[in-house]
Amino acid sequence: MTSRRFRPAGAALAAVLAGCALALAAGDGRAPGPAPAPRASTPADVCTSLVSYWVKEALRGSVWAGLDWEQKGLSNEQYEIHDDVLVAARAEERRAGREAAVVFADRESRRRCEAAKGATGSSENWRPPEERTAPPASPSG
Repeated sequence: MTSRRFRPAGAALAAVLAGCALALAAGDGRAPGPAPAPRASTPADVCTSLVSYWVKEALRGSVWAGLDWEQKGLSNEQYEIHDDVLVAARAEERRAGREAAVVFADRESRRRCEAAKGATGSSENWRPPEERTAPPASPSG
């Protein structure tokens, strides 16, 4: 008959694993906090996010900065704002450094996009939801 020897390290490991499993199953007893309230995005918010993102990508020299306006998800008007802000941000970068240019890009993108009310209406294939029409009625007869 063989005897099993007690192995403290194995027993300790088993106890730790069992404790972890119980803790995970039980949770920490606290109720989850409230989820943050969703915030509606305005056309100006979307424009600002897109324009400032792509201007900063161009300042960094990202390979993706060379995409065209459609690939970047910009309307024609947003792309025009992008080009103007990028020229000014590069001038700011030469004058005050990259960090100042990034701050400028965010601020100027916001200002220009708000002034243009989101700059969404200039894309040939974009129509605001309220202007969409029902499909034409089938001819009767």
